[in-house]
Amino acid sequence: MYHNNGLQGSQRGSFNIGICDDGENICSSIEDMLLQCAKEKKLQIDTFVWYTGEGLKEYLERSNQLDILFLDIELFQMSGIEVGRFIRNQLDDMGMQIVYISGKASYAPQLFKTQPLDFLVKPITKDQISDVLETALKVLKRKNEKFEFRLGKDYYYVPMGNIVYFVSEGRKVKIVTLKESFEFYGRLREIIRLLPEDFVVIHKSYIVNREYVFRYTYERVELANGVMLPISPANRKQVRERILREE
Repeated sequence: MYHNNGLQGSQRGSFNIGICDDGENICSSIEDMLLQCAKEKKLQIDTFVWYTGEGLKEYLERSNQLDILFLDIELFQMSGIEVGRFIRNQLDDMGMQIVYISGKASYAPQLFKTQPLDFLVKPITKDQISDVLETALKVLKRKNEKFEFRLGKDYYYVPMGNIVYFVSEGRKVKIVTLKESFEFYGRLREIIRLLPEDFVVIHKSYIVNREYVFRYTYERVELANGVMLPISPANRKQVRERILREE
């Protein structure tokens, strides 16, 4: 069961924001703060509310999409972490900005695997909602930018947020997304100049999207699609700084 509320605006397009918490008062409070922040920022948003993880899961299984999701961890049956895993692993949705909410502050290691945008401890304030909303909008804007490349006489456009990594293969460069890949003639050192700051050179043959880094070690990165890529010795310091830095 969910309900929907909307607020019209004019500056940045429309965003679908979900709230899932088994406390009706908490959902109502977060929704009110979101609508207030959206009005102040002149945003157009639609809010959707669920009181169970099962209800949210069923909604997403019908190919409905959310841009931002405020997700309680301590739900009655299907936990927020299980919902997060479903979104990332079953739906292959890495673009939804998940903001976990909880009455406890001890979940960080478990949350990392679902790559949340943030983690808020109850009680939640309007200032926190405003800050998270601003950060989420910046991330969504970067993800919606497109990378342009040419193959023969045709031009192609791939959303930046869909790109997991670039790999150099001789005179060609391959763009790898979670679902497909594309090849074109080019050089990584020229491509990196066209990319937003989320992209990191880890090796002379690889540029990775920091948003898809699932695990990092001194010598390699593991990406969300299971691919392991090496980090060259010359890049280890800057890779550590870029990948581990906070938003």
